[in-house]
Amino acid sequence: MDLASVATETRRTRKKRSPMNVRGITIQNFRVVNGADDAAGIARSEDHIAAADLSDRAQAVAAIAAQTAAAVDREARFPHEALAAARSQRLLGIMVPHELGGEGAGLSDVVEVCYVLGRGCASTAMIYAMHQTKVALIVRHGCESPWHQRLLRRLCDEQLLLASSTTEGQGGGDVRKSIASIQSESGHIALVRDATVISYGQHADGVVTTARRSPEASPSDQVLAVFLKEDYSLEHLAGWDTLGMRGTCSSGFRLHARGESGQILPEPYDKIHLRTMLPVAHLTWSGAWTGVAAGAVERARLFIRNASRNSNGQLPPGAAHLTRANASLRTLRSLVASALARFEAAQSDEEALESVEFQTTMNLLKVNASELAIATVMSSLQASGLTGYRNDSEFSIGRHLRDVLSSPIMINNDRILANVATASMLNQVPASLRD
Repeated sequence: MDLASVATETRRTRKKRSPMNVRGITIQNFRVVNGADDAAGIARSEDHIAAADLSDRAQAVAAIAAQTAAAVDREARFPHEALAAARSQRLLGIMVPHELGGEGAGLSDVVEVCYVLGRGCASTAMIYAMHQTKVALIVRHGCESPWHQRLLRRLCDEQLLLASSTTEGQGGGDVRKSIASIQSESGHIALVRDATVISYGQHADGVVTTARRSPEASPSDQVLAVFLKEDYSLEHLAGWDTLGMRGTCSSGFRLHARGESGQILPEPYDKIHLRTMLPVAHLTWSGAWTGVAAGAVERARLFIRNASRNSNGQLPPGAAHLTRANASLRTLRSLVASALARFEAAQSDEEALESVEFQTTMNLLKVNASELAIATVMSSLQASGLTGYRNDSEFSIGRHLRDVLSSPIMINNDRILANVATASMLNQVPASLRD
């Protein structure tokens, strides 16, 4: 059954679907033991309803994303239909607190949506992941700022899409250094920035960008500023003709922006990066890649079932590779779920978030998830054989492979491994399984 059929079935059985399940645990039913448990029971019931509703909405968007994924890839175009559906389902502001017009969703909810979207269209999932990372930065570090409070209200009301600009010049993926600087005068700011890529920049309603604090500041003395579409213009510098993730439309631009000083988040970027940017980006990206891998496994599974049915129940030679793909996907899901639980346990503890051990874990999540996702898709391709290799087959896995091959390149894995090498050398090998 394809995602479009799933969405139709979802609408028929909306009230019967189980809630979203990131960690492999769902709340199916609850029982109030006595009067003292009434409030907790009602709260669990409301959580169940909200989770089920969010799952249905994500599935509906994923179905549309799946229908247009081939055209998005072929034409290297923005997934307009899927993002219109996401806006219609009001998925862009789910992390914003209730008091600012959002749904107060947790990161686990967002990562699950990334996974669901990834099964249908990798570009849609990655766009959603990057957008939600920017929302998380503002929610976690700008909620005390009047300007950013107004932005979050508007984001929810209008379902604004935020893009990211953190790479520039020859620095490539070194997001902890900036070349361009904020120019400040009489409460107003200006920025001119040559961005190597701004994913979906021409289609976003705003951009969140790093910059040096001032012309005199060092490259690592950075701030994070938010500019809305009316605040900036984009001068096209480079195109986006790539192997995969073609729908992210990650062209290069010269960003010309002007605004007011209140658009700069109050905390320095080094704190924002450690506490939110790095872990949230790696978790949402990993959720998207896991979804792409799951989509490939599903196609391989359907191929094996179809081949078996056409040969009187005899399994084709590639069946063993499907077993490997399933095992790899299970490991990948567990890896992401474990890291997500780790972040949620530490998210209010600044010392824990900034610890070397936590930062190493979140960096290696990105490396391991990207490599596992590729291995899972490759096993799925081997299970499907030539049928999966063909672009004109209903069981084709070519697009999944091309898309997932981007995963080690987004903040290059070699750069990450080199950066954590010292920490890895200093960390002692655990003495037990529970350490």
